[in-house]
Amino acid sequence: MEALKQKILKDGRALNEQVLLVDSFLNHQVDAKLMAQVGEEFARLFANQGITRIMTVESSGIAPAAMTALGMGLPLVIMKKSSSRILSDDTLQTQVHSFTKNSDYQLTVKRKYIHPGDRVLVIDDFLANGEAAFGAARLIEEAGATVAGIGIVIEKAFQPGGRRLAEAGYKVISLARVAKMAENHIEFCD
Repeated sequence: MEALKQKILKDGRALNEQVLLVDSFLNHQVDAKLMAQVGEEFARLFANQGITRIMTVESSGIAPAAMTALGMGLPLVIMKKSSSRILSDDTLQTQVHSFTKNSDYQLTVKRKYIHPGDRVLVIDDFLANGEAAFGAARLIEEAGATVAGIGIVIEKAFQPGGRRLAEAGYKVISLARVAKMAENHIEFCD
């Protein structure tokens, strides 16, 4: 998505070869117009997948996921990052390792917001190693639903997440795929 790539080049900042700072438009301050375009693009790309529900992991995926849900006329479910290890009867929970924070957290969703037979589109802000997407997929599948697709705003294509998800059989579409980064330098995949 060209508008997203241009925004990354203009306002994003590679701190080093691993960290891309996009807090000025994606995950601290939100460029609502750009997120509306992101949502429209995901809605277009996943239009014929029979999707019944949009899901994301709090909090940085909420803006693009909300715009996607709006564009598709579907409900949005936000999976919570919870430190609780106590499961109640009405929740599903799995452990996920965060690349960004280098720590583990519990990903939680209430059963009443996902149903057997649902076809779920997972939307997230970044894809690096794929841990959040795999955690979301575990919860969706445990609920008896299907992961119909995974939409990623920015993929670090030099990390294994996209490849691992594709090898596991998931349909992954990333709007901007970063091939390489260094301090103040960003290159996209062709």
